[in-house]
Amino acid sequence: MEQSRVLRFGAFASFINVFGVYLIALFFLLLGVVLQSLGVIQNFISWSNFLNIIDNVSLLGIVAVGMAFVTYSGNYADLSVPTTMALTGIVAVEMLKYGFLPAILAATAVGLLIGLINAIVVGKLKANPIIWTLAVNYVTLGVIRLVWANKQIYPETITDNKEAIALFDGIFRHELASNLFGNELLDIRLPTILMLVLMVLGQFILTKTSFGAQLKMTGSAKKAARFSGINVEYVVGMAFVLAAVTAIIGGLTITSLSRVGAYYNGTGYDFRAVTAIVIGGMTLAGGRGSMIGVLGGVLIIGFINNIMTLLGVPTLSQDMIRGLIFIIVVGISAKSLRSLGRDDS
Repeated sequence: MEQSRVLRFGAFASFINVFGVYLIALFFLLLGVVLQSLGVIQNFISWSNFLNIIDNVSLLGIVAVGMAFVTYSGNYADLSVPTTMALTGIVAVEMLKYGFLPAILAATAVGLLIGLINAIVVGKLKANPIIWTLAVNYVTLGVIRLVWANKQIYPETITDNKEAIALFDGIFRHELASNLFGNELLDIRLPTILMLVLMVLGQFILTKTSFGAQLKMTGSAKKAARFSGINVEYVVGMAFVLAAVTAIIGGLTITSLSRVGAYYNGTGYDFRAVTAIVIGGMTLAGGRGSMIGVLGGVLIIGFINNIMTLLGVPTLSQDMIRGLIFIIVVGISAKSLRSLGRDDS
């Protein structure tokens, strides 16, 4: 009887650990409903607003998937993500003169180069991930400003290839679901589909592959992972490459959205992604969490942002609130880890 009770409690704890973040998302959803019923905000309860929330966080979700692999590996975060996004977007716009596909391939090559450099220096040479990727971020920003002199690069000024420009614009604006099924209620843009696909793929990698198991072991106990025969350098390196891949997708998406290649595209997405990851239950210490939780964290940020916007909260105040939420969540995570005998959060 006692063993059965323990098993039931363990199953419940496991469920809360994975899906508890959605209870928080539900809280903010209900908060929005209450605020609208009191007349404090307008138009929160509408299908178009929910689609707007999903569209607004899809880019964050894409970037968070790759960042989650770095966090899960025990390397905190990849702070070179913002300028990787900016550079890939600028390169893509510059290369549109040669066509849409060459532009995408060139942007991908540049982004992967940054990811491979991070993989080698952090994975093989064991550089501090925060210091190194922050340095790469500033170096890349310097290159962008040196080569393009802080100019904003518009597709229309680069080429008169209307087909290539239309395809590039469609990266963010293509409404895949409604085009396939002819239903305006499915007015879901391509980035949202990409986010969901990447989340599912990321969860599969973490839970159903040997690489995911090795990543978990590396994040939980790097020395033990090395002694057990895991190629820790390769595992950590691949985490940074995956972060670069999603940064490339994010960079192309945000550049398509703004219709301009600029050094500021991607600014702040490193912190926002880490915030979503931590809110979703993935610890900065590594080896613990899931993409299911990360998706929940992204949705929570979407609800918070939407409610603050409808309330008319200024952008600076919104950033302060998000920072406060991050501090609170990290503090709770640190306390829970210390209770488990880990204080490296």
